[in-house]
Amino acid sequence: MEMESHTFDHLDLQLLDALEVNGRASFSRIGAVLGVSDQTVARRYRRLWAEGGLRVVAVRDAERLGQDQWTLRLRCVPDSALPIAQALAKRPDTSWIGIASGGTEVIFGTRPRSVGDRDDLLLGKLPRTPRVMEVRAHQLLHRFFGGPSGWLSRFGALTADQLTALGPEPVAAEGLARIDPQDEPLVAALEQDGRATYPELQRATGRSESAVKRRLAALLASGAVYIDVEYDTESIGYPVSAVLWITTTPAALHTVGEALATHDEIAHAAATAGPSNIIATVVVRSTAHLYAYLSGPLGRLEGVQHVEASPFLRRVKQLTYQQPSR
Repeated sequence: MEMESHTFDHLDLQLLDALEVNGRASFSRIGAVLGVSDQTVARRYRRLWAEGGLRVVAVRDAERLGQDQWTLRLRCVPDSALPIAQALAKRPDTSWIGIASGGTEVIFGTRPRSVGDRDDLLLGKLPRTPRVMEVRAHQLLHRFFGGPSGWLSRFGALTADQLTALGPEPVAAEGLARIDPQDEPLVAALEQDGRATYPELQRATGRSESAVKRRLAALLASGAVYIDVEYDTESIGYPVSAVLWITTTPAALHTVGEALATHDEIAHAAATAGPSNIIATVVVRSTAHLYAYLSGPLGRLEGVQHVEASPFLRRVKQLTYQQPSR
């Protein structure tokens, strides 16, 4: 894969990839690995933040935590998709939201914190929303690609030695992945800014700086949370994205999912319970490339019975949500 951008260059792509590898690495460390000054890294970071939609935030890994994850499709009456999507974007349990199907469908991911929150959304609020005509719910069962495995790795912008040099210091995980109640202020602060300094995290949590360092290292090592990168794929030359609803034979479910995880075009793929048994997100340069992928690498997979593609018209929320100005 190659970046095609009139705004950003290969160094910007390397910086994005470096942040995906270790979102809390210092500018000086990234600069040393990339062979540039920390001032250059800081300048490029600020420009990516201002013009490329760059945000670095902590994400709770629902799969590692054993929590429910759902992808929902809402069929809406015309002109109602955007306000419904914006209302959903304000909810802390929605992770990403897009508008598709000519503006009549809202597709979003949700990670309910409890059974009560799940039932409130699926059985309460959505069915009572008058402009929602149909709700299709897909529960995620197994992740093939995505989450901590970032799509930017597909570009191969960093060498193996650079990846090793950027990786966080190894820390032995203590027990199963979990977020304790006393961890909530720390995780909440990182969900706002994954690069928050230790003094900032100390003030946000009321714990000592050494305690914050130890607990954050443990959370990252266990996989309970990971630091993720949000950016506009359009800014690096990949403006077209779509959700693929894939139906396979039961025997081919795992092999198809594993194959999808190796495809450069796939940013996320998971097995699901629902009307289809695999949901994947594809990111490409153009509708022509989308067609080439559907008819080529995907179409050649043995066991695929049906594919429906829902191209996004607009991404309302990725990892964060910037409310529109009035």
